Amino acid sequence: MDDLDKAILINFDESGTIDDSLKKQAKTFCEQIKAKPSICSMCIEKLCFSNLIQVQFWCLQTLHEAIVSRYSSMNPQEKQLIRHSVFSIVCLEGVGANNSATRVLEGPPFVKNKLAQVLVTLIYFEYPLIWSSVFLDFFPHLNKGKMVIDMFCRVLNALDDELISLDYPRTPEDISVATRVKDAMREQCVGQIVRAWYEIVSMYRNVDEEVCVGVLESMRRFISWIDIGLVVNDAFGALLFDLVLAAGVGDRLRSAAIKCLTAVVSKRIEPRSKLALLQSLQISRLFRLVVDDANAELVSDIAVLLTGYATELLDCFKRIDSEGRGISMELLDEVLPSVFHLMKDSELDATFNVVQFLSSYVATMKSITPLGEKQLLHVGKILELISVLIRYDPEYRSNIDMLDKIGKEEEDRMVDFRKDLFVLLRSVGRVAPGVTHLFIRNLLANVISTSSNSSNVEEVEAALSLLYAFGESLTDEAIRDGQGLLSEVVPMLLSTKFSCHPNRLVALMYLETVTRYVKFIQDNTQYIPMVLAAFLDDRGIHHPNINVSRRASYLFLRFVKLLRVKLVPFIETILQSLQDAVAQFTSMNYTTELSRSEDGSHIFEAIGLLIGMEDVPPEKQCDYLSSLLIPLCQQVEVLLVNDKTNVEANVKVAAIQHIIMAINSLSKGFNERLATSSRPTIGLMFKQTLDVLLQVLVVFPKVGSLRSKVISFIHRMVDTLGSSVFPYLPKALGQLLAESEPKEMVGFLLLLNQLMCKFNTSVHDILEESFPAVAGRVLSVIAGDALLLGPGAVTAITEEVRELQELQQTFLSFLHVVATHNLSSVFLSPQSREYLDQIMQLLLYSSCNHKDILVRKACVQIFIRLIKDWCGQPYEEKVPGFRNFMIQTFAINCCLYSVLDRSFEFHDANTHILFGEIVLAQKVMFDKFGNEFLVHFVSKGFSSAHCPPHLAEQYGQKLQEADIKELKSFYKSLIENLRIQQNGSLVFR
Repeated sequence: MDDLDKAILINFDESGTIDDSLKKQAKTFCEQIKAKPSICSMCIEKLCFSNLIQVQFWCLQTLHEAIVSRYSSMNPQEKQLIRHSVFSIVCLEGVGANNSATRVLEGPPFVKNKLAQVLVTLIYFEYPLIWSSVFLDFFPHLNKGKMVIDMFCRVLNALDDELISLDYPRTPEDISVATRVKDAMREQCVGQIVRAWYEIVSMYRNVDEEVCVGVLESMRRFISWIDIGLVVNDAFGALLFDLVLAAGVGDRLRSAAIKCLTAVVSKRIEPRSKLALLQSLQISRLFRLVVDDANAELVSDIAVLLTGYATELLDCFKRIDSEGRGISMELLDEVLPSVFHLMKDSELDATFNVVQFLSSYVATMKSITPLGEKQLLHVGKILELISVLIRYDPEYRSNIDMLDKIGKEEEDRMVDFRKDLFVLLRSVGRVAPGVTHLFIRNLLANVISTSSNSSNVEEVEAALSLLYAFGESLTDEAIRDGQGLLSEVVPMLLSTKFSCHPNRLVALMYLETVTRYVKFIQDNTQYIPMVLAAFLDDRGIHHPNINVSRRASYLFLRFVKLLRVKLVPFIETILQSLQDAVAQFTSMNYTTELSRSEDGSHIFEAIGLLIGMEDVPPEKQCDYLSSLLIPLCQQVEVLLVNDKTNVEANVKVAAIQHIIMAINSLSKGFNERLATSSRPTIGLMFKQTLDVLLQVLVVFPKVGSLRSKVISFIHRMVDTLGSSVFPYLPKALGQLLAESEPKEMVGFLLLLNQLMCKFNTSVHDILEESFPAVAGRVLSVIAGDALLLGPGAVTAITEEVRELQELQQTFLSFLHVVATHNLSSVFLSPQSREYLDQIMQLLLYSSCNHKDILVRKACVQIFIRLIKDWCGQPYEEKVPGFRNFMIQTFAINCCLYSVLDRSFEFHDANTHILFGEIVLAQKVMFDKFGNEFLVHFVSKGFSSAHCPPHLAEQYGQKLQEADIKELKSFYKSLIENLRIQQNGSLVFR
């Protein structure tokens, strides 16, 4: 070994035993050698003598890089040396005095592939103009045996990979070269290449399968662009089918032949010629392989072939005339049974292609009216296939039922896989509704007849899933009418309890399916007891699996909302069935019961909707409600008394939280008229409940989760009790404010917003008492401009900043509600005045700079309302300094500078609305402040913006005379002119 050999070996060493610095030196040395002008001759010489695989590969790689990078600068002698040497090695010829070819061609595949790549690179630059005989020169050497044949195939494969195949991105230059090479090959040598393929396969089929597989792989690549007649003829076509069908042929060779036939089937030619080609193949010869178990390994390849064949026939059917359509359909009818059989047994990737084909087939059937007997038979087979393919694998049954990691992955995979199959199902239902209805009915009847068999979990779940998915294509009206299919299957479904019902998947799909068709029950009330049983027994809410039980509670609530009035006769039955679920919240066994239960919201809301109707007799209604509220409140009272229970604080909090949520949900069934006017006893019970729950704030003043639940209940009581809740508000609001941290004020502000929106000025005194504390706490933490994310604000949003931004936005919304509900006088109370300046500055900055355009609009609206409230008559001023603030600060900064800024985008819809409010504010200020506003706005604002005098004068005229629409249009035009004139933007002042 010389130094270069040693350096190459060090470079390729992966043992980890060589020092990094030595490796670096070796790499540098190799790069220096590559830079020598004589590198190509050095590499060829190395190839002649070296037996080291690493050295051979390095030399071939270096030759490839040299040809690619500096072919145009090579002299003719160097090119000839490379050309002659490389081709000689490929064809097992000696180079110079040494026979170097054997040592290279006996090397590993990666060396031979690199050798083929070097030759193809020469073809790229030289064929056909310089080296026109490269392919012809090959043929005399093929009789040297498998080594040269193997290299011939590798060169053709490399030609496809490096130049011809469109599976890889190509530059326009590459595409041009590929066209040049293909055109020359078609004219010169493709026929001879195909003849060589045929002769080699014929000669070696019983001698060396590997040689034949390599030849057919090369041929498969070329079929897409050579004359198809060279392959599909009496000789080669017969050979391919013989390789597939004859006994004793190895599976790899048969697979290679099938892939060549697939390439033939997929070749792009005009439809009429394509149909003739497909007809001539007599593909039916292969159908027996589909059901031959001995050929199971070939099923996937045959699936791809027959699916491709059927897809091409379908394409021909769509694109040619009636005569050709008949032939296409005849051939399709012939191949479809085999396609259906393959779809059941082939691998997923092949099945996916078949599903695509079947979707296209069903879509095409829409154009055939009516469907023929064979088409109807095919449609039935498609439905059978769908029902088989959507089944879960029994191997994962326990994993899916427990929903462990493996089960979750398998369920997610099947959910995704089923999507296309369910789309196909609905398409079939539209094309052949009668066949689809009958199939689903029979499928369901079949699984019901075997319902005592607990081992058919997957079949039952698949049948229910099909019925559920089919419902997606039905309108609400169709389900309600319940004609045909539904009138049979819904009663059948409701009356069945499968032995595999404890399985999570079966139970969930059963409930989802019942819920999907529940509108059918609206006009068929005789089935209500059956539906109730399904939801309330161990198929639903009492199912042993908690996930099923929770889902059943939610679905039961949906059922109650839909059939509410029609369920009145069944209230007693429902409450009795739910007694144990309700008892979880009225017993002391918190740790064992609540840990497995849902939060109770769905069950209690359903009960509330049922017992809260006026159709329920008053005495019964009071009994129902008191039987629920009294024990729930008693539990809260017990938990609030520290010395009477040993339950830990965190368990107490969780239990109280669940109870409040249950009561809250229960109250949703009762409206204000019933609780205050028609049946005030109901209202009294909720008031007593409110009294109890307000004690939670006293005992647990700093527990945020409980505070939010109590606030939520107060929201409900405002809606349910109306103005009769007023006596409880001072105590409730006082307790909420007493221990409230500034960041916890969002919920409190939303409660105040609800009160103002519902009761308007009636809450003036309550609001006036609360406002100073609210303003003080909120303003103490949101004073920083950075929270607005305006110009120059912070860009990193932490969770703390996000919370403060939410508080700030909620506070601005609160101020908007105050102003727009005739409550702005609250700002002027003696206790609130100290915060007025801060509020005005916050509103001003927000109206000019807030990132949310809708917040800016709300702030402008607040100012408009304050002008109207506090400046009722011209020159009247209830609030000293407010008039000057509006004229000198708000008008200039918000109405002019913020609009001149180029971030104010007129094409944005929300910004356009904001602009309208800004223009309205100017109109209102002129109405209230007169010429004082106009003179200051023009002299100070327009002059600083360098507004031309004639435009300023026009603005004054429009402000005084034009309507708001005309003023808005003019002002927009004026701003755009000022932007162009300034060629920049003003900053906020």
